[in-house]
Amino acid sequence: MSSDDGGPLPTPSSSLPRQQAHAESGLAEDAGEVTSEIVPSRQPRDVSHALSDPNWVNAMNEELENFEKNHIWDLVEPPPNCRPIGTKWVFKNKQGENGMVVRNKVTLVARKEGIDHEETFAPVARLEAIRILLAFVASKGFKLQQMDVKSAFLNGFIEEDIYVRQPPGFESAKFPDRVFKFRKALYGLKQAPRAWYARLKSFLLKFGFVIGSLDKTLFLLSRGGDTLIVQIYVDDIIFGGSSHTLVSSFAEQMSREFEISLMGELQFFLEL
Repeated sequence: MSSDDGGPLPTPSSSLPRQQAHAESGLAEDAGEVTSEIVPSRQPRDVSHALSDPNWVNAMNEELENFEKNHIWDLVEPPPNCRPIGTKWVFKNKQGENGMVVRNKVTLVARKEGIDHEETFAPVARLEAIRILLAFVASKGFKLQQMDVKSAFLNGFIEEDIYVRQPPGFESAKFPDRVFKFRKALYGLKQAPRAWYARLKSFLLKFGFVIGSLDKTLFLLSRGGDTLIVQIYVDDIIFGGSSHTLVSSFAEQMSREFEISLMGELQFFLEL
């Protein structure tokens, strides 16, 4: 995340031990997913509690690095009559199959919106429609694959001028009165789901897909006598078709456009 003068990321609390944070950028050492045996199993009560644990600091920095990578916002002087939205950190432990905590997941969300927005609706697939799709692909002998898009809502573009206060615990010491202006959507914004859907739909249509006439979350691609089907459910995507080459090409193109996790052949989806 850059300021308008090229300044560094907001700096975390100075009370953090020196070995857990860079002195200049405020980024914890080795930020990223925490998957070792020392992953803390207790979720923080609040931001101050999280900032006292280097594992959670790493997870918070990973979230902010996603913002920087996706060019989510810019640190700017607040314009006249600016009413910035508050933000909050949401802490959650991710468990593995054995019930052990394997990752500390942190999400920065908008706390409250100060303005009204239009066009906030985003279509969501009905479970009945997904069941019909599963029955159809089974009859065709297609093998479905599954992927999810990391930080999906951060990929959606927004048209309104929206400002937020700096994240708690990561305020800029040099520019404490500045606010962040969004380029893209943030979790918690009313229009975030629609912005993400619009971005993904635009990409799929450029790829050659045709959107379903009744189900706007179903996309079909016909190429050289082969068929590829894509069903989206917010940031979860299932896909498959008659051609392995076509399926692989789609996965490759998605990975170039978005940060995704390929989960292999579909085994479990929305408890179906």
